[in-house]
Amino acid sequence: MSSTRTVIAVLAGAAAVVGTLSGCSSAAPPAASPSAAQSGVAATQTPEVNPQGDIPDNQAFVVYTAPDGSFAVKYPEGWAQTTSGPTVTFSDKFNSISLTPHDGFYQPTEAYARSVELPQLGSATTGFVPGKVSTVQRPSGPVVLITYQADSPSSPVTGKSVTQAVERYEFSKSGRGVVVTLSGPVGADNVDPWRIVSDSFTWLK
Repeated sequence: MSSTRTVIAVLAGAAAVVGTLSGCSSAAPPAASPSAAQSGVAATQTPEVNPQGDIPDNQAFVVYTAPDGSFAVKYPEGWAQTTSGPTVTFSDKFNSISLTPHDGFYQPTEAYARSVELPQLGSATTGFVPGKVSTVQRPSGPVVLITYQADSPSSPVTGKSVTQAVERYEFSKSGRGVVVTLSGPVGADNVDPWRIVSDSFTWLK
């Protein structure tokens, strides 16, 4: 009888140990699956991608001076420069800055921009969508600003065209004028670079 009680006590103790171990096991948090761990690593290693057309925050600018010495303006260093008639253009991919001196007396107004220039731009511009006409202050003085959207010229490499946001600044002084046109893909965050350009315009004589 004594040996039978001993066997029962041993079995009961073993059952208690198993139950305790089982409870500890169920309380432990599940291990992360390999796929979840890999996803976390991939997410932290994904490089930041800037939207198409964004000019880098660390972009350096240099000064362009008109051949006749009448004005100067900053443009991004390293951009390609081309000339067509009186117009000088600096470009990089789908971004561009065009400088067009006005031949003859020039004194732009908002009324003239709305009634004459906007229709002219609309008839000569592919994908034209009018924006607004306003007068803004720059260090050189008040400037008439026309905004609109247009299709960019096709890329010579890919043949691709994008919709551009265009800012047309009409600088004038004593009957002389220069139109500074800034163009970049819609959605690109170029507010600060474009402000650097338009703020830098200076009449030299």
